Amino acid sequence: MNCSIKGCPGEYEPTQVTHAVRHRGRIIVIDHVPAEMCRVCGDVLLEPETLRRIEHLLADLPEPTESAPLYEYALSASASS
Repeated sequence: MNCSIKGCPGEYEPTQVTHAVRHRGRIIVIDHVPAEMCRVCGDVLLEPETLRRIEHLLADLPEPTESAPLYEYALSASASS
């Protein structure tokens, strides 16, 4: 399928992505999500069934397999000088 981004000559190809979502005030990261990705511009499409599966996963979250620190993006006064 051709990319849906105007002017992009790429096509979508099956792949797996890491999907991040904010859920109930927490950042949830889900690895190995099946998706279609344009190899030219990087646009990602998720199938409706994949989105439903993610919604079910979020409704009854299991214990995470890993955890990672979360950093806020902000310029400090010393970094902007």
